[in-house]
Amino acid sequence: MEFQEVVRRRRMVRKFTGEPVAEDSIRRIMRNALRGPSAGFSQGQAFLVLQGDDVRRFADTLQSWTLDDDAKAAPVIVIPFSVKDVYLDRYAQPDKGWTDRSEDHWPVPFWYIDTGMAVLLILQTVVDEGLGAVYFGIGAEDFDRLRAEFGVPDTHEPIGAIAIGHDADAKISAGASPSTRRRKPESETVHFGQW
Repeated sequence: MEFQEVVRRRRMVRKFTGEPVAEDSIRRIMRNALRGPSAGFSQGQAFLVLQGDDVRRFADTLQSWTLDDDAKAAPVIVIPFSVKDVYLDRYAQPDKGWTDRSEDHWPVPFWYIDTGMAVLLILQTVVDEGLGAVYFGIGAEDFDRLRAEFGVPDTHEPIGAIAIGHDADAKISAGASPSTRRRKPESETVHFGQW
């Protein structure tokens, strides 16, 4: 698929068929997630890929699951984790110029930004694979429960989750924001030279 077509087709899919996702597709999706930008090549992201019974275990672990049962039926869930300590350690190394691990050096938390970019690569690769996906949040009250259930280190912070499967939505899902709001025009959001 051409890149412009991938960008144009990318949307949140909230209903999936029962068809499994091919292992080759999952591997390509996850390999591409690792190709995102990373400040100082810190590579402070990690991913938990769940399939089969682990998807149900994930749904049963969360108290603040915000999606309906159709999304819970996705055959694959990917949970991206941001690892702040990796960035703080990397930028305390001699080639980066800081001598301590202070968060005060960071005007914005690149550990979240870089992990978010990896999420976008996942979403785009899903489209390129002919699949559908929805990114959704995980409540902070569920972080420790999720870590304990799946053996995730305490240093890893989930920034949400991505349900992936074969798209059963013929169009924009009922109740989805794009069905109730229009995309802002470029003239309101893109400014060249000056605001």
